[in-house]
Amino acid sequence: MSDKETNVTKTLGQVIDEIISALKYLDEESRITAISAVCQYLNIQLTEKRGIQSIIRTVENTPEKALTTLIDIRTLKDQKQPSSAIEMAALVAFYLSELAPDPDRENTVETDDLVKYFKQADFPLPKTPEDLLPNAKKAGYFDSAGRGRYKLNPVGYNLVAHNLPRAITNKTAKPFRSRKKKRESGKTITSKK
Repeated sequence: MSDKETNVTKTLGQVIDEIISALKYLDEESRITAISAVCQYLNIQLTEKRGIQSIIRTVENTPEKALTTLIDIRTLKDQKQPSSAIEMAALVAFYLSELAPDPDRENTVETDDLVKYFKQADFPLPKTPEDLLPNAKKAGYFDSAGRGRYKLNPVGYNLVAHNLPRAITNKTAKPFRSRKKKRESGKTITSKK
């Protein structure tokens, strides 16, 4: 994959975060010079120095979390590729606490949230959705928040943010081989390793 193709796959939020990271330690005059040079290179018409200064002030006053691109649950599911309903439950909780639009943002989830977002993400619902959050808590991804609500804990957060999608390995699983070899005259012979 070429550098150009790699850059195309970045989201707007990632690009903005990289620009902020590159500019945040510079003084205002250096920021203006850098932005002016980039605009000139990309043939973007920003002729007024004041316009550039207002852009810099906007970037400085915008919380970094707000700069991340809004993403829907189906796109997140496609990016993270959860392999189980428990991983998908963690993904839903992550989405609601970190990426959902402000009116939908929540720090806790309940079964109704999972049903709604599983459907939106086109992910198969488990046979008993009401057991999913208690099972995900037992798996170590959630903490109880009371009254049937659960909160994604650091283990669950790290699963979604850093460990999904899971790396695909080239190793193939060895087929299961029974230790029983043959039955000879009513006796079972077991292999020794």
